[in-house]
Amino acid sequence: MNLITMRVGVMAGIFFMGANVAMPADGGAEESDRAATRAALSKEFFGVGVVPRAAMGAAISHSMNTPSEWGQGMAGFGRRLASSLGKHFVNKSIHFAVARMRHEEFGFHRSDKEGFGPRLKYALVSVLITHKTTTGKPTIAAGELSGAFGSGLISRLWQPASTRTLAGGFTSGGISLGVSAASHVIGEFWPEIRHPHRHASSRANKATVAAVTEGSGSVAEISPEQVAAE
Repeated sequence: MNLITMRVGVMAGIFFMGANVAMPADGGAEESDRAATRAALSKEFFGVGVVPRAAMGAAISHSMNTPSEWGQGMAGFGRRLASSLGKHFVNKSIHFAVARMRHEEFGFHRSDKEGFGPRLKYALVSVLITHKTTTGKPTIAAGELSGAFGSGLISRLWQPASTRTLAGGFTSGGISLGVSAASHVIGEFWPEIRHPHRHASSRANKATVAAVTEGSGSVAEISPEQVAAE
């Protein structure tokens, strides 16, 4: 019965996603905007990071042996992974619907900040604060929060008795937010992780541009090679 209910939850998530995609664009938006929305949906629902992210959440629950009825070993982890994937679809369906109604950005967008500290702070806070698509101003990430806690509560439908509680739903939502924050940090720094040498060269070029002397328009004699050597 649990597996059947879980599948229903996954199918419901896919249904809601399809319904949201079919919604007409607000104010007769351009086809390019609709294409961008479809691309964001595809990435958030079926992107390469979906399974690793679900596995991260499943690993946390597995380490806590929650729910205990699912046991340990590969079988227990497999049940938790399937549950985490089902919750993911429900989460993103709610997230997208709320974000669309409130004109919030959907999905994580890397910052243009400089320095490790500011970028780390931006990535961590992005699960709580996002930006309006209409004005660009900061706003509470109602979509992210609704998706996390809504899916946490809905996932109680396929959970065993020990975790089919309100507290269990909110705990699950908190874990989802933590996993989202971690994935946002990885997304923020992924270009540097993937291509560290290329990023070092980029930093050197930016340092050269920043060395333009104020008021003269000339570039101070600091080359990228000198910056990289320091």
